[in-house]
Amino acid sequence: MKAILFDLDGVLYTGNSAVTGAADVINWCLDEHIPHLFLTNTTSRPRTALVEKLAGFNITSNPDDFLTPAVAARQWLQCNISGKIALFIPEATRDEFADFEQCGEGVEKGAEAVIVGDLGEAWDFNRLNRAFRLLMSSPETRLVALGMTRYWRAEDGLRLDTAPFIKALEHASDREAVVLGKPSIDFYTSAINKLGFNAGETIMIGDDIRGDIEGAQAAGIHGVLVKTGKYRDTDIEQGINPYAVINSIADLPRWWKSHS
Repeated sequence: MKAILFDLDGVLYTGNSAVTGAADVINWCLDEHIPHLFLTNTTSRPRTALVEKLAGFNITSNPDDFLTPAVAARQWLQCNISGKIALFIPEATRDEFADFEQCGEGVEKGAEAVIVGDLGEAWDFNRLNRAFRLLMSSPETRLVALGMTRYWRAEDGLRLDTAPFIKALEHASDREAVVLGKPSIDFYTSAINKLGFNAGETIMIGDDIRGDIEGAQAAGIHGVLVKTGKYRDTDIEQGINPYAVINSIADLPRWWKSHS
């Protein structure tokens, strides 16, 4: 193994609490000169805010160390969309799309793409129905998912993520979303291309048996499941076979040495 992809929430931290040993593991990567990238489906904050969050856990990073759905979406939009877009994403992430012409708030037609991320508690019927009406206003309007994470673990328990809302919009509008984020094979391919290694030389560390492990392994990357975050014992009974299962990120250096 030569390179590592790290999920964030559930692997390095849960909510506002660091996973024990996370900072030591990233420092180990830096000391051993192991190429790594932080691969996350979060759309609640831009990369600069992610740098600040990790710094609060004594983890060193810079914005180029992250690949997020918003970054992937920008690249896709530049290649595929020339008109207006409609954003259903947290306010903090909107700056990532400042270069694109946007539909005004309340507008229900005229978008070439409807971009959907994790709005969390900001979702309500009117907001979801507006996204639906935008899609139905033209058969050419594209539905773009910023990742397809089903749920995540917050400090108060499990919470719905982006995928359930995308699935509702797909079903109602009778169209398939363009997925820009985990578990998209293209997203994982972009990550290993950024690192400059082959899939078979790379591992993905995650707590999501589908988005992190199944998605990575579909791209030829070795998936290593951690028993932190939203991990449940039933995860390994779903017919998805991780390359390895470790108790937490703190166990990674020892595992790495035995597999290098």
